Amino acid sequence: MPTYDFICNDCKQRFEIFLTYSEYGKKPAACSHCGSINTRRRMTRVRIAKSDESRFNSMESEMGNLEGLEDDPKAIGRMMRKMGKEMGEDLPPEFDDVVDRLESGQSPEEIESALPDLGGGDDEM
Repeated sequence: MPTYDFICNDCKQRFEIFLTYSEYGKKPAACSHCGSINTRRRMTRVRIAKSDESRFNSMESEMGNLEGLEDDPKAIGRMMRKMGKEMGEDLPPEFDDVVDRLESGQSPEEIESALPDLGGGDDEM
């Protein structure tokens, strides 16, 4: 069953629904957040449904040899971008910022000092 992305015109939230081809256009797309049927379809890239196991196996084979990766920020950035795309979810803008910085050659240490809020709260231990 295909997944369709919608935006609610009332609450402005994004949501997705599963509809059969015969249901599409006939069954109203009710917002999963507020219940409104005042919605519109959001055009997105075509997604191919894969099981989690299939996605992880694919990532594992593509990234088989990670030796020396910590010394190459650009390679870390490429790997993170691939992993982000493979997850198939919208990631926060901070993720793209970090990946862009890595791909430009900034070290993880430089990024951490430039963006201290991304540290993950190490002081909570």
